[in-house]
Amino acid sequence: MTETGSYDHGEGAAPGAERTFAALPPVRGRGFAESWWGRSWIRALEATALDSEQLKKGRRYARDGSVGAVSVRPGRITAVVRDRDGTRHRVDVLLQELGDGDWDRFLDTAVDRAGHIAALLDREMPPHLVEDAATAGVELLPGTGDLEPECGCGSWDLCPHAAALCYTVARLLDQDPFVLLLMRGRAERRLLDELQTRSTARAASGTAGGTPDTGPAVAGVPAAEAFAAGDILPPLPAAPPVPDEPGLPPSLDTETDPVPGIDPDGLEFLAADAAVRARRLLVEALAEGHADRPVEPGPSFDEDAVRLAAAVPGPGAGPGSVIAGRLAAATGRTRAELELAVRAWRTGGPVALAVLGDDWSPDTGELARASAALDGAWESAAGRPQLRSAGPGRWTVVGADAQLRYGPDGRWWPYRKERARWVPAGPAERDPEAALAAAGAPAGDGD
Repeated sequence: MTETGSYDHGEGAAPGAERTFAALPPVRGRGFAESWWGRSWIRALEATALDSEQLKKGRRYARDGSVGAVSVRPGRITAVVRDRDGTRHRVDVLLQELGDGDWDRFLDTAVDRAGHIAALLDREMPPHLVEDAATAGVELLPGTGDLEPECGCGSWDLCPHAAALCYTVARLLDQDPFVLLLMRGRAERRLLDELQTRSTARAASGTAGGTPDTGPAVAGVPAAEAFAAGDILPPLPAAPPVPDEPGLPPSLDTETDPVPGIDPDGLEFLAADAAVRARRLLVEALAEGHADRPVEPGPSFDEDAVRLAAAVPGPGAGPGSVIAGRLAAATGRTRAELELAVRAWRTGGPVALAVLGDDWSPDTGELARASAALDGAWESAAGRPQLRSAGPGRWTVVGADAQLRYGPDGRWWPYRKERARWVPAGPAERDPEAALAAAGAPAGDGD
């Protein structure tokens, strides 16, 4: 990523309030985003679009290097995008800035955990920071409808030029999450200065001695009495804060012989997993609008076993290996089959696991839509690889160890052949061409 300049935007603006990045070179053989926050940006873009054809053209523009230098400033990103006939269009995409109160809550959240600031300095966006900020009512990442395009081509909706700009910005976000924070209204230098000031003040108050004032104690009442009283009693106190980290289970290493039939290592592993899940559930329960969200079904036995296997500590002959072996046996898999299921799970959870196995195949209507999407994914027949059917919803590239699988989510899952077996090659893509690139298939010239 090459930054060509950093300058003030408007009279009296703080230094760094606008950054301009040189045009990125064409991209082949990879997706537009590899970081989780970059992929979240792309999901917001794709959820906003009403016409998938516009997105497809935008991806081609972005891949071909048709997007010029990108200017990023609070609330807006701007670039000139070139059509294939040479026509140039100025494109702006607007994203609402955060207010002063939002930034105060974000800064408080960031200094609450030492790892947050360290991660930002390493150009990482910690998931816990985004979750904690959302719990405090600050949405950093855009959602559906948050990206508002304006293009000189006159389109009233998301056009290919605006889509191309957004796909290009995803590549910038991959390398520097401060690009997103600048769009939300804070330049990097100002943000780091404010974090340092707040962190220093927090440390000083912590060494001053004494106990911080937590306000008067609130007397409790029995739940049945509160329910029967209706609105006579005062409102319930605020929910307790979410713990910074999941709790650690007690050590069961007592240097005594374990009770027959009880595995201390297995119990410690399950307790640690339960703590992680409990904290995540608490964060979700305290999020705004949680009560209005539909209740999602829980995982099946097989899905939960694979999820647990994905959380088992790394390879080796220690307790983790024993736990993985038991989970493999419980699901009727060999260790190699369980490792393959874990690999799929890490690319997309239950949907990716269904795509890996034979539990799901598209019906006639879905198969017809998938075939039509394949037919229109490449701009010309010359650019399209030769595909042959490898079963319902599966197509293999002739002459290459690459395969596309159509999932129940309507996305394309890349697979590649390793050691004579098909293995997941990455997360799903809406575009078959992008999925094949992730699988390592040779790219067509697109002409």
